Amino acid sequence: MAVDKNRIYLFDTTLRDGEQLPGISLSTREKLEIAEQLARLGVDVIEAGFPITSQGDFEAVSTIAKKVREPIIAALARAVDADIDRAAEAIKEAEHSRIHTFIMTSDIQIEHQLRKTRDDVLKMAVHAVERAKSYVEDVEFSPMDATRSDFDFLCRVLDAVIESGATVVNIPDTVGYATPGEFGKLIADLINAVPAMKDVVVSVHCHNDLGMATANALAAIMNGAMQVEGTINGLGERAGNTALEEIAMILDTRGKTLGKYTNIRTEEISRTSRLVSNLTGYQVQPNKAIVGRNAFAHSSGIHQDGVLKERLTFEIIDPKKVGISESSLILGKTSGRHAFRKHIESLGYQLDDDELESAFLRFKDLADKKAEITDVDVEAILADEVRTASNIFTLEYIHVSSGTDTMPTATVRLRKNGKVIEKTSTGDGQVDAACKAIKRATGVKGQLISYNVSSITEGLDAQGDVTIQLEIDGKPVLGRGVSTDIIEASAKAYLNAINKALSI
Repeated sequence: MAVDKNRIYLFDTTLRDGEQLPGISLSTREKLEIAEQLARLGVDVIEAGFPITSQGDFEAVSTIAKKVREPIIAALARAVDADIDRAAEAIKEAEHSRIHTFIMTSDIQIEHQLRKTRDDVLKMAVHAVERAKSYVEDVEFSPMDATRSDFDFLCRVLDAVIESGATVVNIPDTVGYATPGEFGKLIADLINAVPAMKDVVVSVHCHNDLGMATANALAAIMNGAMQVEGTINGLGERAGNTALEEIAMILDTRGKTLGKYTNIRTEEISRTSRLVSNLTGYQVQPNKAIVGRNAFAHSSGIHQDGVLKERLTFEIIDPKKVGISESSLILGKTSGRHAFRKHIESLGYQLDDDELESAFLRFKDLADKKAEITDVDVEAILADEVRTASNIFTLEYIHVSSGTDTMPTATVRLRKNGKVIEKTSTGDGQVDAACKAIKRATGVKGQLISYNVSSITEGLDAQGDVTIQLEIDGKPVLGRGVSTDIIEASAKAYLNAINKALSI
């Protein structure tokens, strides 16, 4: 392919290295769906599979080669004749085809896995490239475990395979061992030591065993690499591969500084990530860069206030750039008034300053008890505020005690027109004791008609929603209370019914 020295070509191996994760087994139809989305994303090369491994993988590669026309379709093959022949057969109908062949070059793998000599490996590498070249014009060669290979031997192999017709040479950090400084230097040193590398595409394939795959790939780019191999969401063997969405957005966001770019359609990134996650069953960690659900979420009050005033204060990437409609402000214990007001307005509520302050204090109290506040939680708070806005009695305090050998006892403290009323009562249970204490404090007698408890949201920290129907002075009155504490919610519901009866 024609080479632009400032353009970084992205080689996606989600369908090959990504599928090697435990538990992933994609059907041909699912692989095709991912490949079609990768084409929409704009990746340059799709490594569609490893055809020799199974009939299913062969059929998937063949189907993709027939139907996905814009990107180069690559098939992986060991430096073995049968592998190369099978790969060639699988991609024969591709618009743009590539055979990617590889062999181990580190002494530890040559000795213990291949059980051959360096000279054997050199001959096999040359033969593999020549055989692949007899089928396709575009041949990629990878010296497996390059970062642990002897440098001089690595140079000999690369020089020989380029002489034999390789158009792409890929330097893999197969076991994720290198550091960015080491890997960047290796790429620069190889380009200087092997003059023929200046005439081919230099590629890198980094694993994430030490958490440095993306950093290593970037270091390689800055030292002359022109192609990065990786996967969507960083899937792959063991700890995974370079995440292609991270490389794409690093070069997009820091393009002026780095002087490099890709042809990725970044608006397709989020959609591609979701598709791969859904079909593979591997969920994206919430704090994953670019595509995690928290990547554009703000929970700190300072951050929320800043983003609401000017997005650039805390966002270096516009979420629309990766296909997300907007940032999300996560309501929690660190959220501020500005974010809370903005959120309730988005839900369709308009509160004056006093109402906002009261609801905000309720929200902060709830946030101390719940890890994450949902819209349903917020609406329950607002509804409760409306119910209590004109109350005659307000609940200030409740304390209950009980045990298997102890009579349930409740103490409540109410306020009426600035006056504090505190009463204690016992009952058949904690709820009964609390309601009887309220009855004593208000002096209002009511006959219980119904009592119902439901959960507003899921989880053990969910708010309980209690409704109590009383008959007071011959009339049915419905009260409602909300709290993470069912006893408190019940007391609120009972008092709400009494307040309603007194207001009629």
